[in-house]
Amino acid sequence: MRFPVFIARRYLFSKSSQNAINIINMVALIVVVVATAALFVVLAGFSGLKTFGLSFSNAFNPDLKVEPVSGKYFQVSEDQLTILSETKEIASFSKVVQERVLLNYKKKVDIVYLKGVDSSYVRVVPIEDAIPYGAWLDRGKNQVITGYGIANRLSLGILEYGDLLEIIVPKPGKGSITNSQKPFKNALVATSGVYAISEEIDNNFVLSDISLAQRLLNVASDEVSHLEIKVAPNTDIEALSASLESLFEGNVLVKDRQQQNEAIYKMLNTENIAIYLIFTLVLIIALFNVVGSIIMMILDKKKNVRTLHSLGASIGDIRKIFFNLGLLLTAIGGGIGVFIGLLVVGAQKMFNLAMITPSLPYPVEITLPNVLVVLLTILILGTIASKIASSRITKQLVA
Repeated sequence: MRFPVFIARRYLFSKSSQNAINIINMVALIVVVVATAALFVVLAGFSGLKTFGLSFSNAFNPDLKVEPVSGKYFQVSEDQLTILSETKEIASFSKVVQERVLLNYKKKVDIVYLKGVDSSYVRVVPIEDAIPYGAWLDRGKNQVITGYGIANRLSLGILEYGDLLEIIVPKPGKGSITNSQKPFKNALVATSGVYAISEEIDNNFVLSDISLAQRLLNVASDEVSHLEIKVAPNTDIEALSASLESLFEGNVLVKDRQQQNEAIYKMLNTENIAIYLIFTLVLIIALFNVVGSIIMMILDKKKNVRTLHSLGASIGDIRKIFFNLGLLLTAIGGGIGVFIGLLVVGAQKMFNLAMITPSLPYPVEITLPNVLVVLLTILILGTIASKIASSRITKQLVA
């Protein structure tokens, strides 16, 4: 074992003749432990909230979404559909036709997105799990699934065939719509179910069979607004995306979950960085205790330092002793802090100690990146603090 590390260990674990020095060292260690544990618990809590929040959008958004580069629709040939069906990296896919429409129910109106989907849609997106009222669409019938917000605004009921919901869309064409006797197309539909995912989705989307949407919007049977794809496990997303773009000859844009929710991911990442910086500042303040502790140790061991210098230890060697002392103090405190943080987060996951609502525990998540970030942060800041404190060793001090 190197000489500076050996002496640093002796200084760290041996009691000082001054009781105040022992108390200062203990306080510095406890502060580092608490600050490290707090940083880890907060990051674990934010990771849990991030996963919990994104789970709602994942219940509506597919693994991959194939959109046209330009325009509202693009053609999908039978050969391309066959290739998609035979691609082992694709577990399932669905054709979708989507457009803004006007809803009219008992003189209440609302503007929403009509999303026409085929029979494979429920294998791509777990929408059936998010329908607390009613049931999924019956094929071949004029039915829709509405979001909870839309149903609430229009006062919709389930399968009320006496009062049907009217979907209205303008007819495609050029010129003023006043020049036509019938500028709009409409369809009367029954609400077969109501889904509840998130406020933004619930307030904006009505689901129907794709044939109904194509008929209302005058879209050809081989045209779609986009394709939604469920990816098989252990699939290389980037390679599959490139393959899909090649299949459609570069006329499409393939988006993964993060690209589909780019604004949400940016917001969450920004909040994560802000929280990390705030608690890192707390950790920096806590490490001032380490600097003070090392300086007090230097003053307490002044006679020993002079003896070591007389025995041949250089100023650099003596600085390394107290530098290693600071590193050991922060490393031990950081390790204990992460361990305590793991215990706290594990207890929350197992026993639901903190609750958001009486039935919803506060979500937390233990991830390897969070552990590494906390340990790396405490080691970097501890190194800086130790360097500052050890620089107090000068020739005048040991003279």
